[in-house]
Amino acid sequence: MIVTVTPNPALDITYDLPTLRPHTSHRVRAVHEQAGGKGVNVARVLHALGCRTTAVLPLGGPTGEAVRADLDRSGLAHLAVPLGAGAPTRRTVAVVDAADATVLNEPGPELSAERWTALCAGVGSLLPRARALVLSGSLPPGLPAGAYGDLVRLAHDAGVPVVLDADGPALTGALAAAPTVVKPNAAELRHATGLADPLDAARALAGRGARAVVASLGPDGLLVATPDGTWWARLPPEVVVRGNPTGAGDAVVAALAVALADRTPWPRVLPHAVALSAAAVQAPYAGGFDRQAYLTYLPLVEVLPEAPSARSVPSG
Repeated sequence: MIVTVTPNPALDITYDLPTLRPHTSHRVRAVHEQAGGKGVNVARVLHALGCRTTAVLPLGGPTGEAVRADLDRSGLAHLAVPLGAGAPTRRTVAVVDAADATVLNEPGPELSAERWTALCAGVGSLLPRARALVLSGSLPPGLPAGAYGDLVRLAHDAGVPVVLDADGPALTGALAAAPTVVKPNAAELRHATGLADPLDAARALAGRGARAVVASLGPDGLLVATPDGTWWARLPPEVVVRGNPTGAGDAVVAALAVALADRTPWPRVLPHAVALSAAAVQAPYAGGFDRQAYLTYLPLVEVLPEAPSARSVPSG
């Protein structure tokens, strides 16, 4: 079983538009709602891959009930920490048009120390049966920057590897606990280190405690820095992938979690992570992926032993 933790879940609302234009009214073509948050998206991908998974998350208010109902409909096993009607789960709104996606994220309810302790206890109860732990997304108001470190240490005590996908203080505050893998995107990597060169930044982040760094570089693939070597994995430049990129990073995290659970060597992990990410871009909503696209992209992925520099890959 792979356990995912989403401390700041959401009810994801997606509006489909022909074209998004600022400062005007729009007629929405379609509306879709589903349980969301990065860890929930990872759990959806894992479920679609046939992996046993349990999503741990705090839920409150009518929005929280809507999230719980969608998890049930989707067949996603979950362990919810109740927050009560006075602390409603947040919403996110993604406006998707033919070119890209624009996302509006509410901050989420405050999570008290008592509720955080309850969430950690819930995760701890699952770890004896877990093969990997995924920690994804923002921390809600009320938690210290190092909160993810509590869960990393719990996992280490249980002998369970950890993938951490977070930004800013939620990322850097957990590095001292030595997560097995951290997965920033290019902007998050630069913000965490202040370095423009992706390889230098990944090595710097690893030097602060992360055992391995997997950086999403968008269309330029994945940069990986580990004690065993560095790799750059990508689809060939002539392969252009268009669609909704919202869940692409979550698909990478799902692939990394499966690899950690199965102890798969890095050069064999990366084609699956890149292909799954590209296939997720072609799905209409986060947490999904186009299975045929995944199988099509998989043999096309190039894994290079030398990582890109700032001269060859954009850092933004």
